[in-house]
Amino acid sequence: MERRLTAILAADVVGYSSLMGNEEVGTLERLKICRRELFDPAVAEFRGHIIKLMGDGALVEFASVVDAVQCAAAIQRRMTEHDPAVPEARKIRFRIGVNLGDVIVEDDDLYGDGVNVAARLEGLAEPGGICISGTAFDHVFHKTDVGFTNLGELRLKNIPDPVRVYRVHLDSSKAGEVPARSRRPSVRTIVLSAIGIAALLMVVSAFAWQFEWGNPTMPQRTSVAILPFANLSGDPKEDYVSDGITEDLITDLAKLSGVDVIARDSVFAYKNKPVVLVDAARALNVRYLVEGSVRQVGEQLRINVQLVDMTSGKSVWANRFDRSAADVVAIQDDMRRELVSALGIVPSATEAMRLSRVPTANLEAYDNFLRGEQAARTGKREGLRQALAFYEKAEELDPSFAEAFAFDARTSVNVWRTNFNDIIQSALARRRAYEKASLALKLDPDLSSPYAILGIVQVVDRRYEEATASAERAVALGPGDVAAQIALGYVQLFAGNHAEASEAVESALRLDPNLSAIDREVAGLVFLLNDDTARAVETLERTRDDAPAVSEFRIVLAAAYARANRLPEAKASLASGLQLLSGSETFNERSLSDWRISYAHFRNAQDLALIIDALRQAGLPEWPFGFTADEKDRVNGAALASLIFGHTLQGQLEPGGQPAILQIGKDGNAGFRSMTRMYTAKLYVDQDLLCEQSENMFGRPDCGPVYRRSGETDGYTYVNSGKVFHFSAAD
Repeated sequence: MERRLTAILAADVVGYSSLMGNEEVGTLERLKICRRELFDPAVAEFRGHIIKLMGDGALVEFASVVDAVQCAAAIQRRMTEHDPAVPEARKIRFRIGVNLGDVIVEDDDLYGDGVNVAARLEGLAEPGGICISGTAFDHVFHKTDVGFTNLGELRLKNIPDPVRVYRVHLDSSKAGEVPARSRRPSVRTIVLSAIGIAALLMVVSAFAWQFEWGNPTMPQRTSVAILPFANLSGDPKEDYVSDGITEDLITDLAKLSGVDVIARDSVFAYKNKPVVLVDAARALNVRYLVEGSVRQVGEQLRINVQLVDMTSGKSVWANRFDRSAADVVAIQDDMRRELVSALGIVPSATEAMRLSRVPTANLEAYDNFLRGEQAARTGKREGLRQALAFYEKAEELDPSFAEAFAFDARTSVNVWRTNFNDIIQSALARRRAYEKASLALKLDPDLSSPYAILGIVQVVDRRYEEATASAERAVALGPGDVAAQIALGYVQLFAGNHAEASEAVESALRLDPNLSAIDREVAGLVFLLNDDTARAVETLERTRDDAPAVSEFRIVLAAAYARANRLPEAKASLASGLQLLSGSETFNERSLSDWRISYAHFRNAQDLALIIDALRQAGLPEWPFGFTADEKDRVNGAALASLIFGHTLQGQLEPGGQPAILQIGKDGNAGFRSMTRMYTAKLYVDQDLLCEQSENMFGRPDCGPVYRRSGETDGYTYVNSGKVFHFSAAD
């Protein structure tokens, strides 16, 4: 086996998958031209040797690390002038990493940490940028026309020891900005420096307390972010194990009142990405970071974990757990206990009792639970469907598994809130959420999430005091539980307590700067009703960007644009939301009448009126599909009852003329059937409106007019929030 010390350049195309997805042929052709006219000539100019090309990347070897860095700089500088006519979003851009290290040579290929470090450095580089290792820097400083920024010692994925990392500045005027190592200082210099340092320390000490507690951006409580544990098993399908361990650790620490724990959505933004710990700590505003890895081989499980204090950059606790995979729950218990101790947190007696409870002793049930968490995290229709199936299996395997019932309830609420009626009809989803949450609390009264779910269901039923008590109980049991804070914000919003809703949302954002899209929608509505339109727009724009395929978020954003007097954007956002609906699997056009029923649980009528008025300004029609009719054709109360009761209404639905039938008894009991819907309801006439009351729409009456179709003797149209039904009546 041959080894040698060599310089390695690793390059990769930024956003290659996205570029190929948008324009496969053009992207491939531009990449070929770029390699032929720019990349390959630069490698030849600086005496490099291309080891291999990897679709969107390349690995190049150089005898001189100075040549490697000069080649990287030449490529990136020339790329800025390449393809000037191509739009910025479609341009080819590289990230480049350079390392000087020991490699293994085998069959004209290179292996080993020397290559791996170069690849990790490439991942740290900005688009169009370069990162190099400390070993490379030591040889190139003052020998190239580039500058550097010292990023410090960073831990790179799957690299055992920290690596000094430098970011390269291509501006030649910045060359030499990082100082070289100075010569050994004289004794006189040391003495004078010591005096100066002592004086400086006195000044720093005088102001340190003021800085630490006066700077609003510095965490004043113990704060920690648990980065997603890396899956080292070699199979992405096993991610659910490492993800589940990460989530459970977050959930456990969130039960403690003495620590702020960054929530799942924010930390999972770092999954499968190279992480600069100092940048992550700054972005998440925490003092401590936890990072770890999980490797499962057969029946053996190895978990490595460490706690890093980012004020010093040092690891303050680390451990390796090597046990049978069947002991995963016990491993997590030991890991959590050691981590809490390392953070210097002393749980109260009640908190210690909560933490000591084992969720389940059934390994298969726990495995299904973890798979359910992974599926639910996607937020997509199929993911939620799969999650409910996994939770049901876990509940079947262990009927005392409280967390499985609690997460089942949470997923059922998300099915209801996202209108995925093809998974479970809204009425059934609400009922399931209530029943599962109640059972979870019966099994474990100290869980916070079931109380959060109950609060949401209760406020929809207009049981405002009960809902507030449930949501506040959820926060008390899980002060670091973002779902509990968002539930409290949701409850207070609809109960009309805007200040309290805002306080809860701010707490959630502090714990989770990267809220899920559905929770961020709640925050946007809170800001909107607090008349903070700028922040509402900013929040809801991010909601739309995080979940571009969900029409609901675009429609709510349209209301925020309208309140901000940005009507062209309001109309465009509404149009795009309605367009998404027209292509959905369960097409149901939104309208003002639909919003009035869906959000009728606003305690203050003026809150709903504000949103309805904004949506009207954006162009949302009163009835589905923009239906309108001449009021002179409207059927009045007495004639309406005679037309409807005791008859069968046959006809077609908008859009597309889908056949439908509505059978109505003389007592008003009715059944509706179409190719996609079937339900029973109680029908009655209220003045000149025909009303349906069923389990759908939260049991609220859905009323609408009936019009005689112009030019037809027995043709009518019935419209309400959910349908436009053209029919004729038969006995």
